[in-house]
Amino acid sequence: MTGALLHPTDALPTPRTAPDRLQQHIDRIVPRIDEHIDRLCPGTTADACAAWLPADHLTDAEQRGAAGLGHRLHDALSAPVRHLTDAAGRRWRPVMIWEAVDLLGGDSERCGPLIAAIEMLHTGSLIVDDVQDDSPLRRGRPAVHTVFGVPTALNAGTAAYFLWDRAVQLTFPDDAGRGGELRALLLAALRAGHAGQALDLQGHRREMDRAVADGDRDTVLDVVRLTHRLKSGAPTAAGMETAAVVTDAGPEMRAALVAFGSAVGTAYQIADDVADLRGVTHAGEPTKLTSEDLRNGKVTMPLAHAVGRLPQEHLTPLWQQIKEGTLHGPALDLARERLEACGAVRACREEADRIVHDAWTRLAPLLPHANRHVLHELALLIVRSKQIA
Repeated sequence: MTGALLHPTDALPTPRTAPDRLQQHIDRIVPRIDEHIDRLCPGTTADACAAWLPADHLTDAEQRGAAGLGHRLHDALSAPVRHLTDAAGRRWRPVMIWEAVDLLGGDSERCGPLIAAIEMLHTGSLIVDDVQDDSPLRRGRPAVHTVFGVPTALNAGTAAYFLWDRAVQLTFPDDAGRGGELRALLLAALRAGHAGQALDLQGHRREMDRAVADGDRDTVLDVVRLTHRLKSGAPTAAGMETAAVVTDAGPEMRAALVAFGSAVGTAYQIADDVADLRGVTHAGEPTKLTSEDLRNGKVTMPLAHAVGRLPQEHLTPLWQQIKEGTLHGPALDLARERLEACGAVRACREEADRIVHDAWTRLAPLLPHANRHVLHELALLIVRSKQIA
């Protein structure tokens, strides 16, 4: 874990768990989550029909011929999704939810399919996002659409969202009330996430144009924050709300868990904007292109925070190059250096820490005292590490 990134007066509590012990804790949980991912999206053809088709959707004759159908569904749905889940993702969302369920006295193993389904939701969104951004790499592998084609990638990515329905059936087959609540929770997260993606695809160029012209960064920062909260905060909040639902948490606890999940997801996305500047690697290999967001003309948090910090004679031509798609080579290297030197990157890191700190301050008094620090330290590790998205 890195050191504190806030000003000294705002510093977060000193971690109580050594980084290596925290990693060992994570390493114990991840294989259990992966087992539940296998249940939802099998790596073989045997259970492909059960994974992707609702019950009673096959006639007797179709069931007798289901072996061939299973192969087809595996190739078109399971294989594209597993291409990404089997890569180098860190599983931070399900690990945090697993920890929250345990902390609240729930049975994380029983809720494993639901926890794994949050990872599948994220996986599906990455597959679709890479198509929309024409990204060649994800997690150090060729992006799904470059291997399986755009139509198959889009269909498999969106189908992954609905593995949540199967997870609900596996976890609460006889509890219609709780099942309905969980399904409504996911649909709300999907609506929010798609609204955030819509804003992201539109871009924030008008707001950035105004900010560059008048030096006021507040409006552009607000819309980038909102986009991050909808795209990344809402799904993470849904995961924490899932922990509340399965443990029968009261309204105050539930609201605080949702706020904490939203904060961690949003702060993670801010940290990811920073990581994008220099590129993200895993085991020494790049997981996506360096400064891919700037190359694609996106208004990121470091760029928005540069307004009023980067001298106008540098900011104006930089923004023009980003809009025109001409930022590359030495100019790109210089842009990264200037965004760091002017304090924009530091402002992002401080904001990410502050968001998590404020949400944790609300949640911590409501949690059982024993071991609650682990949930907090997981959040800090998520936000402060160079993440693999």
